[in-house]
Amino acid sequence: MTTDNAPARPSIRERWNSLSRPAQWGILIPLVVLIYFLPWLNPPLLATTGTDFPTAMFDVARYALVAVGLNVVVGQAGLLDLGYVGFFAVGAYVAALFTSPSSSLAKLPYIWTLPLAMAITMIFGVILGTPTLRLRGDYLAIVTLGFGEIIRLIADNVGPLRGQSGFERVGTDAAGKPFLANASLWYVFTVTIIIAILLLVGNLERSRVGRAWVAIREDEDAAEIMGVATYKFKIWAFVIGAAIGGLSGALYAGKLQFVNNQSFDVVTSMLFLAAVVLGGAGNKVGVLLGAVVVAYLPLRFVQIAEYNYLIFGIALIILMIFRPQGLLGARQRLLARGRQAYQRLLGKSEQISGDSALAAEPTPGGKA
Repeated sequence: MTTDNAPARPSIRERWNSLSRPAQWGILIPLVVLIYFLPWLNPPLLATTGTDFPTAMFDVARYALVAVGLNVVVGQAGLLDLGYVGFFAVGAYVAALFTSPSSSLAKLPYIWTLPLAMAITMIFGVILGTPTLRLRGDYLAIVTLGFGEIIRLIADNVGPLRGQSGFERVGTDAAGKPFLANASLWYVFTVTIIIAILLLVGNLERSRVGRAWVAIREDEDAAEIMGVATYKFKIWAFVIGAAIGGLSGALYAGKLQFVNNQSFDVVTSMLFLAAVVLGGAGNKVGVLLGAVVVAYLPLRFVQIAEYNYLIFGIALIILMIFRPQGLLGARQRLLARGRQAYQRLLGKSEQISGDSALAAEPTPGGKA
């Protein structure tokens, strides 16, 4: 029989936060090194059968980068975007148009197309977000879904974009040499970009911008009443998410060395969103975990690959019933440094749950 005064068992997050910064880095650095060397280690338990392991790891990293970008829009700002694949497609076509011999545009070194893809997708984010981000909920979802389909149809019907014929030798130089020699190097390159993006997004979350996003996600009307420029910060989220989506599309095009209109359908956009929802919208580690599940499992268990949409659909239904916050839920606090401020002020640990924005109200008898 437990008593009300029994100490609660600390969560993994609380134990992690209790560690000193050197101790945290002492855990993170070996983990990151292990992640970098996965394509060469090829652990037997993780080895894929239908696809070579380095290529599978690149696909996982690609999905992880997409999930980080979409998490800014869906998880941080609370904007339901069903057409994120449109930004992914724009980035891929930018890389194709400026590097493929099939394109009539002037050729650029592939590495230069990465910031160019980000800049152009940011412009698309402003074009789409300016008239539509005054909408909310289902209406915003419908508009973004339409944007994704419009991009796909433009690629199918505009002659210079070559429809199903597509662009070959994307990302190669004048001699036909690819930017990186093999899938393992592409994986390392993508993981390095993910780490840089995570650091930048993490700094944004701890800034005034991140606090505004969380306020908008929790209650947009209340945030606006309290003086948050909700429209401006929603544009910020949309543009930053678009830039990361365009970057991931350019990486995908460079690795595959081929781009056509068949890779940017609604189903792909739903898988991107499933990675964020499954892992835990608003939690960076959670969406990375969700991306691993969505991208890796069909490649690992090829016997069930044809049923992956059915399996993911059932898994999401079960998750929404029993754990709606995802595998790793977001911390629902408006102040990024609330815990430290509380401890400095009162000299004791914070009592609000890490998985909920609300603490239980005490009853007159003193029990929650």
